[in-house]
Amino acid sequence: QVQLVESGGGLVQEGGSLRLSCAASGSAFSLNAVAWYRQTPGKQRELVAHISGGGRPHYVDSVKGRFTISRDNSKNTAYLQIDSLKPEDTGVYYCNTISLAGTVVVPQEDWGRGTQVTVSS
Repeated sequence: QVQLVESGGGLVQEGGSLRLSCAASGSAFSLNAVAWYRQTPGKQRELVAHISGGGRPHYVDSVKGRFTISRDNSKNTAYLQIDSLKPEDTGVYYCNTISLAGTVVVPQEDWGRGTQVTVSS
């Protein structure tokens, strides 16, 4: 099982940018699709983007145009670039390996601690 550690969060002003990193242990990283999720205050954790082992990205509609998911399999790392940050982007961001059952995204059971993103207005 791949273990993942998120980093790169912080406090930024509205309109700013952040690049989140997801560092993976294990040699099977390149075989796994990876997803980024976020949990904003008062809401359940939600999927924002995922990327296949080969680098094909997918975004939920609400983040298209501002979020960019990528990966570097040579570094066992996935990234989430967030531009034009809004206060409603505030929350904890998690990455996880996933499997796809048709259009259904299924994360592995274990989650990391996530990385906090706070956007001030």
